[in-house]
Amino acid sequence: MDLETRLLRQLLTNAQQLPEVLLLKQTTTSTNDDVREIAQKGMKGILVCSEMQTQGRGQRQRQWVSPVGNIYLSTMLETRIALDGRLALEIALNILQMPALKGLTKLQIKWPNDLYSLQGKWGGILVEPLDLHRAIIGVGINLMPASADAQQIIDQPATSLVELGLVEPSRIELISQLYLAIQQAGRWFDHGSYNLAARFNHHAAFLDQNIEFEQIHQTLQGIFRGIADDGAVNIETEDGVAPYYQGRLRLVVTQSKDAS
Repeated sequence: MDLETRLLRQLLTNAQQLPEVLLLKQTTTSTNDDVREIAQKGMKGILVCSEMQTQGRGQRQRQWVSPVGNIYLSTMLETRIALDGRLALEIALNILQMPALKGLTKLQIKWPNDLYSLQGKWGGILVEPLDLHRAIIGVGINLMPASADAQQIIDQPATSLVELGLVEPSRIELISQLYLAIQQAGRWFDHGSYNLAARFNHHAAFLDQNIEFEQIHQTLQGIFRGIADDGAVNIETEDGVAPYYQGRLRLVVTQSKDAS
């Protein structure tokens, strides 16, 4: 067992949250796929983390750029109540409360699953249900600045924890805290995600701003008015405020006109 694995095991043992299977890898195709394979063998407590992914994916099977040096982590979460979209929001909220991130300001969440800031996206969450009460949770964190090659592939503004001010980050401590945050999010979810709208809207990216909401068959434009307690995104158009459950938010950037 290498030093990093021993340290991570000790941190999670101290928190009384040591999973049955704990794997730290240098490279893999997808940590979510690794967890799926292990879960099929009957294991329940699983944590897999890799320094690099060759086939990382995000929401709706979009490519997740996964260069070496960042954190790519997956685990399995069992819930008492049936899974729904609130779980990803709870995970994001609990990640923002991690001790390692306490000194960082203006961290945000972009509905439904992006860890965000004024400088752009610094992480993402992927929830892949196995059944009504079990899901594989994947979290990708940009720990270091992206290379020029990676930046050319990314389709939205991106940043990293180091660029946001995290000094001398401990990779193993962050992995430990991410795992504990996911477990805590599961407990919030099982207790009905109490006061979810108020908690989320306090950190919501693009709140009360002009946005495009991209759906499979249409894109609408309106004002993002935060979320409802059931996790729906509220968008105000000329027809009023309506809830939506699936889609992607994009900020509409208005270009200022030069004074003449």
